[in-house]
Amino acid sequence: MKLYFANGLFSQADFDFNAKLVAQLRAANPGLTIYLPQENTAINDKQAYADSKMIAEADTKEVLSADAMIAVLDGPVIDAGVASEIGIAYAKGMHLFGLYTDSRQQGATNAKKIAALQTVAENQFHYLNLYTVGLIKLNGEVYSTPEALVAAVHDFVQN
Repeated sequence: MKLYFANGLFSQADFDFNAKLVAQLRAANPGLTIYLPQENTAINDKQAYADSKMIAEADTKEVLSADAMIAVLDGPVIDAGVASEIGIAYAKGMHLFGLYTDSRQQGATNAKKIAALQTVAENQFHYLNLYTVGLIKLNGEVYSTPEALVAAVHDFVQN
């Protein structure tokens, strides 16, 4: 079984997070092949050159050859490349695992945070594009912790 891991990879924080989470996934699922784009230096070594068509062709080929996808949804907005990859995976009918760890999703029962929604520019919660999230939920689920994600992937691989 093959899994595609979609997340931004341009900051050191993202690069390190991706590597750490994929290592956890590989340890929990020894027979699982995981494509992590940042490991594909042919297109993602930023000291080298890869044009837009090379990147699109290489990553689309990997998405289409996968059985499932993990898509990290964190950030000010969902990474544009990740959103594109989600669309391709959804169109293929692939199982999707979303990971959304943004701390602003907490406090959904806090009366002051709910009331603040009525005041202009006081939204205490983070917004995700509902179309993109809907594609994930139509073919999978969104998890709020890496631990829950690793457990869900393990269950998926075992079944």
